[in-house]
Amino acid sequence: MKLVVTVVGVDRVGIIAGVSSILADYKVNILSINQTILEGLFNMIMMCETETNDVKDLTSIQDALSELGKTLGVEIRAQHADIFLSMHRVG
Repeated sequence: MKLVVTVVGVDRVGIIAGVSSILADYKVNILSINQTILEGLFNMIMMCETETNDVKDLTSIQDALSELGKTLGVEIRAQHADIFLSMHRVG
């Protein structure tokens, strides 16, 4: 299953390390990453892939990333790539 992970919030040390660590714990491979810091605002989008297609696994990943986001003071979301792309398709 392909996932899109987004992170938005005030920049601080450890955001990428924390997200990457959780994804590694769940055996999620990062395919691409794009991150920008604009006037102290951190914005990152990652395309990831995992071998599982089980929605329970996705829920566990989402919960772990959400908890990390609370700790870091940023918003972290993980969505199935098909859903993310459908929601953001223009036209």
